[in-house]
Amino acid sequence: MDKTTKISSKSTSGKPIRCRAAVARKAGEPLVIEEVIVAPPQTGEVRVKIICTSLCYSDVTFLNLKDPPASFPTILGHEAVGVIESVGEGVSEFVEGDMVIPIFLSECGECTDCKSKKSNLCSKFPFKISPWLQDGTSRFTDLKGETIYHFLFVSSFTEYTVVHVANLTKVDSAIPPNRACLLGCGVSTGVGAAWKSANVKAGSTVAIFGLGSIGLAVAEGSRLCGAAKIIGVDINPEKFETAKAFGVTDFVDSRSTGDKRVSQIINEMTDGGADYCFECVGRAFLVEEAFASSRKGWGKTIVLGVDQPGSQLKFNSFDVLHLGKTILGSFFGGLKPKTDVQTLIKRYMDKELELDKFVTHEVGFEDINKAFDLLIGGKSLRCVIWMDK
Repeated sequence: MDKTTKISSKSTSGKPIRCRAAVARKAGEPLVIEEVIVAPPQTGEVRVKIICTSLCYSDVTFLNLKDPPASFPTILGHEAVGVIESVGEGVSEFVEGDMVIPIFLSECGECTDCKSKKSNLCSKFPFKISPWLQDGTSRFTDLKGETIYHFLFVSSFTEYTVVHVANLTKVDSAIPPNRACLLGCGVSTGVGAAWKSANVKAGSTVAIFGLGSIGLAVAEGSRLCGAAKIIGVDINPEKFETAKAFGVTDFVDSRSTGDKRVSQIINEMTDGGADYCFECVGRAFLVEEAFASSRKGWGKTIVLGVDQPGSQLKFNSFDVLHLGKTILGSFFGGLKPKTDVQTLIKRYMDKELELDKFVTHEVGFEDINKAFDLLIGGKSLRCVIWMDK
């Protein structure tokens, strides 16, 4: 066990903690590492000592947003693993010393949706992009006493954070922290989309639009499900070589299709369309192209990419009625945070789910802005940031 997971909260429980955090002060500017005050957890909350965190492109997106829903100053970060330092009133599910993954999607375990196998969208604590914790307040202040905002109910770019129990998943301490943190967002979303949302069948054909980390996670999930042909679609042909390690068997360069649409090429490659098509970029026209690439009668198009607010999809009503295709959204891959993530951890420990290949770089906390540069420059899939490296 890493020494950072062995903590004693006797001297800090119930008291504010002064620690380092990487604060986003202004849109588009590098994060500022400074000391902040993290208040004790309130009812239903725990305070977590972060061991390490990985950088997701959503962090980059929100850092660059100048208007709401972005809020400044804020502590970004939402893929992490840590150890519970202290618990608030009414918390029985967790104890001090538990190793946990904070997850932006809630699971209360009590509402109709959480009790159903059909949904992972909690009604008691619905997902929203909010600068606060679930009770509408912040646990962060700077040394001047000014409020610092939260991000996606997690805020992991800090040595300590406060999270509601509905946004926490307990994990086996045997899993390496620099692999566990990946399951807080991107990898779980992609693998889950293939496994839970699409329910990819063995021997089937898959087309993935966008070979970023989410698309590669979809490929990994499709590989685990036994897909026979996994077609990657991207504007960068250099990604194909990397994608092969995740199970991608064929590649379509969407900028080199001549007078043919990508959907025409995929229909030709699959003798009528792919069984499952995944849109992982966040562009309406790609969702429409993915839909056109799916097979009539049973083809499924799964939408994972986050498009601009207000973006509209356009489909021919005749095609929707007569072609028998399905289109569905997949939020966090359709996974229930507290139960399905445990399955992914087991599959990693059983050497089935290959998390190692997602991590391309690891840096210390003081080099967190370098992690941003690597991801923005296309040199990194996932960069793990260690708090005490």
